[in-house]
Amino acid sequence: MQTLQNDTFLRALMHEPTDYTPVWMMRQAGRYLPEYKATRKDAGSFMDLCRNAQFATDVTLQPLDRYPLLDAAILFSDILTVPDAMGLGLSFEAGEGPRFERTLQHEADIKQLRVPDMADLQYVFNAVSSIRNALDGQVPLIGFSGSPWTLATYMVEGKGGTDFLTIKKMAYARPDLLHHILEITAQTVIEYLNAQIEAGAQTVMIFDSWGGALSDRAYITFSLQYMKKIIASLIKTADGRKVPCVMFTKGGALWLEAQAEAGADALGLDWTVDIGQARARVGKTMALQGNLDPAVLLSTPEAIEKEVEMILASYGKGSGHVFNLGHGITQWTPPDNASAFLAAVRKHSQQYHM
Repeated sequence: MQTLQNDTFLRALMHEPTDYTPVWMMRQAGRYLPEYKATRKDAGSFMDLCRNAQFATDVTLQPLDRYPLLDAAILFSDILTVPDAMGLGLSFEAGEGPRFERTLQHEADIKQLRVPDMADLQYVFNAVSSIRNALDGQVPLIGFSGSPWTLATYMVEGKGGTDFLTIKKMAYARPDLLHHILEITAQTVIEYLNAQIEAGAQTVMIFDSWGGALSDRAYITFSLQYMKKIIASLIKTADGRKVPCVMFTKGGALWLEAQAEAGADALGLDWTVDIGQARARVGKTMALQGNLDPAVLLSTPEAIEKEVEMILASYGKGSGHVFNLGHGITQWTPPDNASAFLAAVRKHSQQYHM
């Protein structure tokens, strides 16, 4: 068993004392890094990159090599590996994002949906094992999945960036069909995340990227209850320590109290909520991850440092805060600005842990 040299991230998720506020960045391995672009070119395509354990390992470690202040690594993969394994035909069009050849809009197709054989996702688990081995205990490894609702939006709409009218029509007109999709997808995510944990992931995160598109009641019905079901069925310990779970709904600050009852150890926050207010609402029981607007990283080091200071001050003294962006880092971020961000967190957070 590898000795974990830096467990600050895991301790913060468990509300244990830390010397500083740990930090990582959503989508920290990605197109803003020139070394990532070079590796993706060598791989040939995005999915070829994901399906090759060595390439996935290389790009996962690239930000850690560049930024020694990172406190966690996250598996390089995509949330859409799950519906792809369900046979919907995933492809990535240059400049257009992901698309599916087949969608779930007809009752017959929906009723045929099944939990896929995890062997069809073995390339993901191989990547987890490879990355965990390559990290050699440097920092913890995060595994992840999309939430059932978020995955279902792609499976029904066929692509991202939509107005969600097709799936919302289904939610209101034929909720039985949507619940069938969500139930099968939830069972798949349970198996998928547990297999990642068994392969070496030391914490897991559920990305509910589109939960904020739902109405109040619909969010509880079609998103939160399925994430709660997943969390209840996850492996809780590995390598002799707890495997924390982070749940993140973009646009989800309205439901923090309900989220806090779902069983996760930490909640991710986007940039639309003040982290101090979020801490006052749920921070006694939940660690919080967030929540710098990724657009701040397009500005200047001085502006970045100022924003970091304000978020740290708002959260205040004590543990339970993992600093992160409110969503994924953009491809237009200057790499030096990411470095300035990480340095600012380390520089200014220590005073809150004395």
